[in-house]
Amino acid sequence: MSGDDYPDSVPWYWNSLDFAQLARDYPPPPDYFRTTFRMSRDELHAVQEKRFLATVKRGWEIPFFQRHWRQAGMDEGSVRSLADLPHLPPYGVAEIRESIQRNPPFGDFMGISPADGKRMPLVLQTSGGTTGLPRPMLYCPQDRETMAILGGRRFALHGVRPGDMVLVTYSLGLGNGGMAPREALWRYTGAVPVMTGSGANTPTRRQIEIVKAWGVNVILGFPSYLRHMALVARDELGIDPRSLGVRLLGTHLGMDNRQHIEALWNAPAFDMYGTHESGMMAAECRHQTGMHVQEDAFILEIADPDTGAMLPDGDKGTLYITTLYKYGAPQIRFNVNDISAYRTDACPCGGATRRLDRIYGRNDNMIKLRGVNVFPEAVGAAVAEDQRTNGEFFCIVERVGEAGIDQMEVKVEVNDAADRELVKGDLERRLKEVLGVKVAVTTVDRGELDPLTGTSQTSKIKRLLDRRQQ
Repeated sequence: MSGDDYPDSVPWYWNSLDFAQLARDYPPPPDYFRTTFRMSRDELHAVQEKRFLATVKRGWEIPFFQRHWRQAGMDEGSVRSLADLPHLPPYGVAEIRESIQRNPPFGDFMGISPADGKRMPLVLQTSGGTTGLPRPMLYCPQDRETMAILGGRRFALHGVRPGDMVLVTYSLGLGNGGMAPREALWRYTGAVPVMTGSGANTPTRRQIEIVKAWGVNVILGFPSYLRHMALVARDELGIDPRSLGVRLLGTHLGMDNRQHIEALWNAPAFDMYGTHESGMMAAECRHQTGMHVQEDAFILEIADPDTGAMLPDGDKGTLYITTLYKYGAPQIRFNVNDISAYRTDACPCGGATRRLDRIYGRNDNMIKLRGVNVFPEAVGAAVAEDQRTNGEFFCIVERVGEAGIDQMEVKVEVNDAADRELVKGDLERRLKEVLGVKVAVTTVDRGELDPLTGTSQTSKIKRLLDRRQQ
């Protein structure tokens, strides 16, 4: 090929951004801790106001928001300040899927398309795709690089430092799980990402061997896989995971038992909150007193899931996400369906940003069992409390008998030496206390649930099968 038919120019990544200006707008660590992290509330509000109005202006350029807002009776003059945010109608995954169906394959909720690759470098990543074809998202340079900065802040808050060897066990592929941490670690921490991916990418035994041989001292992964790795090391390879020198664990705790994971590794486990569409929104510092929200890049609202009314700090509700940095596909009051609450106490670190409590579950994971709202995450928290289990569980809901009575069976993996009947009875009593409804517990051997949960193979662990929907 002579190259005669090649375009005259290609949008090189390094030439697509003013990197120095981006670092001033969204300071990476360590500058972050001297600037945004300690801004006064008035200073932060001014930043949010400016970026919010720019985001709404961008929204009016995107067909999805034009349609969504006009259907709610709004026009381009309806939003004049940050105080008008609650007047904008929220939307969720259902509306995004409808957008894709109307305008396949990428929908009209993004303000860019693959054709824009002629003028700017683009990358495509997706959601996990556990409930259907994964939702695609195109990222322009500004969005992707800011996401990397936000990820770098997360790792700095946890305690990741230059020179650390960081094992990334999130799935590698279309999803953002593994790729986004790699970009953040490589570009903004000085740490070295070791990209093993999930057990489907690199067998768990090999991952343990890599940790030992290469001096890995930080591991990133979902709680279930961190537990799985520790047990494989201890029970299959004869290696005490506490002897491996792992200094800290980065994870998405949700309702999982922090103390159990920390005891297995003899290392602190730090919580974080992010999504593939939004990037890294909040992360714990070393004090583990809630997740510091990156408020220069996000506005996170807590809403009543039934009425949409804003809830006071301390009350649990569903999260609405508004991004303040995204150009390609901004989110403006996106109902992500995750349940959380704002902390009301102060963090000893002195950070000025608001803090989210843990993620208690998802509204779309909630099931009705004989009139009671049940979250699989609450089941998992109760199971993890019992040291006779390894924390692995799976819920099966079905309608039985002529009367069509709803029942839930909770399958739980137990340790070899445990008295299974005693575990069964104790857990059934504990789950009734926690859930407010009786469920049946079945104890199984360790590893038996893996074909159902996918713990050893994927980052997107499954915990529920509702056969009433089949």
